[in-house]
Amino acid sequence: MTFTEQYISGVWIIEPTRHGDSRGYFMESFKKNEFQAHIGNVEFVQDNESVSSHGVLRGLHFQKGEWTQAKLVRVSRGRVIDVIVDIRKNSPTFGKHLAVELSEDNCRQLFVPRGMAHGFIVLSDVAQFQYKVDNVYAPQAEATLRFDDPALNIKWPLPHEVLNLSEKDKKGLLLNEIEPYSE
Repeated sequence: MTFTEQYISGVWIIEPTRHGDSRGYFMESFKKNEFQAHIGNVEFVQDNESVSSHGVLRGLHFQKGEWTQAKLVRVSRGRVIDVIVDIRKNSPTFGKHLAVELSEDNCRQLFVPRGMAHGFIVLSDVAQFQYKVDNVYAPQAEATLRFDDPALNIKWPLPHEVLNLSEKDKKGLLLNEIEPYSE
């Protein structure tokens, strides 16, 4: 596995080694000792999966307070652009975002530390998105940062008129309306 830290501190792209032949491929998608050697001790407590169709944009979600989550995300079918926004109060990259393509072909994973808003947009016909989290889902602590907040300047790869968003995601908060994450 290759671990590459990104310009937003604590965010990592992980690229598993894929061994393939005419029968298919094999890869280790998670190896605790390698993960801990690069990123540290993160105790994942829940695995989640979603399936979404082309144009679905989920996010930018985060949980507040004691319910905040770190995530290890990947796409096992299809292709997405995964986006994180740093909402850590004292971070030098507060309000900055990172966009990474995750797909069944590139097998990349993205480690998203606590203090990030997270979302993705589906570029393939269907995408199967999997993620590990280090804290359980708490609906009372969930919040959404607006995907189209001009302060974030995210260049989503599909026109807004073709996006498929939940009502909750359409009503997200602007960056200047959220309470930044503090440890």
